[in-house]
Amino acid sequence: MVEIKNVARVDTEKCLGCAVCQNVCPTEAILVVNKKAEVSPEKCVACPNCSGMCPEDAVELVPRAEPLKLGLNWRQVDQDRLVEMCRKAHLHPHQWLCLCSAVRVRDGAAAILKGARSPEEIALMTGARTGCTVYCFQTMMRLLKAHGVEIEPQKGYRWYDSTQTLWDVPEEIVKKYPGHFLEEDKDVFRKI
Repeated sequence: MVEIKNVARVDTEKCLGCAVCQNVCPTEAILVVNKKAEVSPEKCVACPNCSGMCPEDAVELVPRAEPLKLGLNWRQVDQDRLVEMCRKAHLHPHQWLCLCSAVRVRDGAAAILKGARSPEEIALMTGARTGCTVYCFQTMMRLLKAHGVEIEPQKGYRWYDSTQTLWDVPEEIVKKYPGHFLEEDKDVFRKI
């Protein structure tokens, strides 16, 4: 369970409606309406993106009256399917999905098995993406792809595809550079 103790607040006097905050929000909690940013508190995970990126310093994080609690019980999904998805994504269920919020890969996989179809939905189900919003995005993308979810980046969002891993190196490259021990590295990860 992740407790979100803060929420974004917009100073409408300073806000110019540029939509930078909307474009960097990892949970689509901010929308610009009538040239002013508006925050949906139930979606805000209090990451620093909006406040850090606003060119007018119109957004700040303030304490919530009551913490927003996000999380799910990964044990409530089919464990064989969860492990299968993690293996297909070349991730261990116990490794970190989000270091900032201490959410594990098993939580992200469970969110997908419970219906999440985007990084935003995974974040709102697990509490991930409350800090840097970068590290966990890669892992979420790998899990979604492993589950066969095809997602289109939202216009203007800071979305990027997952980075290449050891598992993505083409076989011809592995054979061309045997001194780099790529297959041996894979064997080590398979044992884990």
